[in-house]
Amino acid sequence: MRVLGIESSCDETAAAVVEDGARVRSSVVSSQQRLHERFGGVVPEIASRAHVENILPVIRMALGEADVALDELDGVAVTHTPGLIGALLIGVTAAKALSWALEVPLLSVNHLHAHIYAAWLDDGTAPPRLPALSLVVSGGHTSLYLTRGPLDHERLGGTLDDAAGEAFDKVANILRLGYPGGPAIERAAAEGNPNAVAFPRSWLGPESLDFSFSGLKTAVLYHCLGRNVSKEDIAGASYEAGFVADVAAAFQEAVVDVLVGKTFAAALRHGVGSVIVGGGVAANSRLRQRLRARAREEGIQLHLAPARLCTDNAAMVAGMGCRLLAAGRTATLDVEAVP
Repeated sequence: MRVLGIESSCDETAAAVVEDGARVRSSVVSSQQRLHERFGGVVPEIASRAHVENILPVIRMALGEADVALDELDGVAVTHTPGLIGALLIGVTAAKALSWALEVPLLSVNHLHAHIYAAWLDDGTAPPRLPALSLVVSGGHTSLYLTRGPLDHERLGGTLDDAAGEAFDKVANILRLGYPGGPAIERAAAEGNPNAVAFPRSWLGPESLDFSFSGLKTAVLYHCLGRNVSKEDIAGASYEAGFVADVAAAFQEAVVDVLVGKTFAAALRHGVGSVIVGGGVAANSRLRQRLRARAREEGIQLHLAPARLCTDNAAMVAGMGCRLLAAGRTATLDVEAVP
């Protein structure tokens, strides 16, 4: 079974071919980072226009690298939710056209569930022991799921304000580290002391499985520039390298403490066999280190998405599409993009 996957939910135009839900035949990603970096974040209109330009070349490249012809495809999978509505529409429209022209099934995929599915694409590793506790942590989302199967996810909690990746971007902007913020913060934090600043951890109560990083972001802002700060103050800020490194390290540690703490609290509460972690922030080396340590401590199997599949990609979409096709869960041509 060969499925073409298409991903365009934010600022990456991606296509991939996956065979039998596990073998990644190709995975092509066209990044828009250069287009958005001067704005310090993704501009939806610019993202949509870039998807229009890139979608067909990326699909052709994915088919070529997989050495698969269009008439050898068994289905077309596409991210239809959640994401930027204009960006999603480009991918959904392309997938519908291919499905109709090739007379093959259309598979509609939830972007967050696809990040979880990346755990099933980790070559040489046994599949997750189910049920599992899944954490999806990215620029737009921080969510916990009880995963009973690759297509069965029950949402347990999520962000109430800023997602973890969004907080990384905003703090990187405060520290004048550039965009994207995740890698920039991680690089700076490597030279800093995570105990240099006692930033707050938002637990939202002993039973809560929700997340909140807005207060932490504000605490960093006040620590760096004081209260009643303006955008001009942030843009004109200048700091010593040691100060930036310590703030970055302390901020990163605060985020990681909450992510690890809530993930394993949920895992222990639900008695799961394994923990799955995916999404762009899952590539953070300090988070991966702390997750591995806590998993060993608790005796719980850990499945971290491969680094190449943490950021947005279409392999996870195509892989999940294979599972949907095998289960007979196909979509109709009136499926809509949902932000």
